[in-house]
Amino acid sequence: MEKFNSEKAPEPVGLYPHARKVGNLLFLSGVGPRERGTKKIPGVELDEHGNITSYNIAEQCHSVFKNVRLILEASGSSWDKLVDVTVFLTNMDADFKTYNAIYAEYFKDNQPCRTTVEINKLPTPIAIELKCIATID
Repeated sequence: MEKFNSEKAPEPVGLYPHARKVGNLLFLSGVGPRERGTKKIPGVELDEHGNITSYNIAEQCHSVFKNVRLILEASGSSWDKLVDVTVFLTNMDADFKTYNAIYAEYFKDNQPCRTTVEINKLPTPIAIELKCIATID
């Protein structure tokens, strides 16, 4: 099993690789919208204690999709090879409609299987995280 880490995607927040190859499948660890090398999270405003004061789900969606693409490319795969996407949202009622519209823009040509679930919280102050599986040669 081969491990991959992107030099452009945000650093993992724990001891895990960005992706692992098993056979012809590439499994991505959970990917959020953070920016590499900073504490900045596109679309998130924090107070001095690190609590979310406001967030923009559209900005987070664009950023998380960018990060997934960076990891796929660094691992030798590509966006069009995604076969399964699990999406974790922290506020389905408020964010699903916007997220679903942006998702449709990014996946109009490639339509992997998808599961979207609401969860209480993510490890960093973000509103969306993706878990992906792609094929790889």
